[in-house]
Amino acid sequence: MMDDLKGKRFVASYSGGKDSMLAIHKAVGSGLEPMGLLTAYNADRLSSWFHGMSEELLHCVSQSLEIPLDLIITTGTEYAENFEKALVTAKQKGAQVCVFGDIDIDGHLQWCTERCEKTGLIPYFPLWGLNRKEAVFEFIDCGYCAIIKIVDTTVLPEDFLGRTLCRQTVSDIERLGADICGENGEYHTFVYDGPLFKKAICFETKEKMIRDKYAMLQHITLQN
Repeated sequence: MMDDLKGKRFVASYSGGKDSMLAIHKAVGSGLEPMGLLTAYNADRLSSWFHGMSEELLHCVSQSLEIPLDLIITTGTEYAENFEKALVTAKQKGAQVCVFGDIDIDGHLQWCTERCEKTGLIPYFPLWGLNRKEAVFEFIDCGYCAIIKIVDTTVLPEDFLGRTLCRQTVSDIERLGADICGENGEYHTFVYDGPLFKKAICFETKEKMIRDKYAMLQHITLQN
């Protein structure tokens, strides 16, 4: 399948985290041409779904990657419908493929594949089937930089917030019995630099917020 995709233009389902970034990295490295980032944006909380990134920060990442950003502003009940609308628009602009960063959860694979089947795009999962440790170490070894932005406090202590995702951090996560890739929401990351970035994103963290079982860094803003 990979040879059939070379040279095709793609949009990526982009969360701001490590897996979506590694998927984009591998897609570009395999000869696909990036033309857009699709980020679901929570209409109620005014931040990206799942990773809680601000619109300002997302646009700065887009500018550094030199890949246009399309915010999918949506509520939870309209999430699938609005994602499909964004895929239709991307196809009209020339996209042929949508890249996803999922690794091995069948429900995620099915959901993403259905969205693409309904809109005529080819779903591509560059990380699918990778060993989870292999996936997170590949991200680190490629030279990307990320911090932990959200943790599920039922499996990881709050002091993991703000830690750099490095081999030592991964080892500490594993030692505590949590999924080292955070595939089940144990933690979420924000990627701020790496091989595809033209320049690192400068940011600061101003406060911590607790929502249900999750601790998260809030108001990550750009430094002047």
